[in-house]
Amino acid sequence: MSISDEFIHLADYRVLYGDTDAGGVVYNANYLRFFEKGRSEFMRDKVCSYREIEALGLVLPVTESFARYKAPGFYDDLLIIETSIAEMKKYTCKFNYRITRQETHRPRPTLLVKGYTIHAAITRGGKLTPLPTDIMVRMQSLVTPAKKLHTSKTD
Repeated sequence: MSISDEFIHLADYRVLYGDTDAGGVVYNANYLRFFEKGRSEFMRDKVCSYREIEALGLVLPVTESFARYKAPGFYDDLLIIETSIAEMKKYTCKFNYRITRQETHRPRPTLLVKGYTIHAAITRGGKLTPLPTDIMVRMQSLVTPAKKLHTSKTD
């Protein structure tokens, strides 16, 4: 099932040697950094930059994260980070991620990890606050249709 480019942002990432552990695979916690790269580029390209949000006196810290590891990533792999908005509420938003690797000997990309992060809008003083209306409206328009959300026989 295909989801329109309107709802999903794709970002490339080449795995650095420093991203791997002693076993030669991408260290599990680094996938949260890859999620951040995907989310930051999604926001910059489709809504506004985090710098613009911070200029309004707001921050969007991660309040919850989840990652389901499906296959290992290795040094020098070219990864594709798929990012979408799964849900918007008055004070929070949820982003979904899929990280894949295309391999020449496989017709479809290999799913390495899928997951999500939830973020709360807070002031610099730490007080929970609603997202500004214009940002909320732009983000809400990008919420992935629920029935199409990252479904695949290989997930």
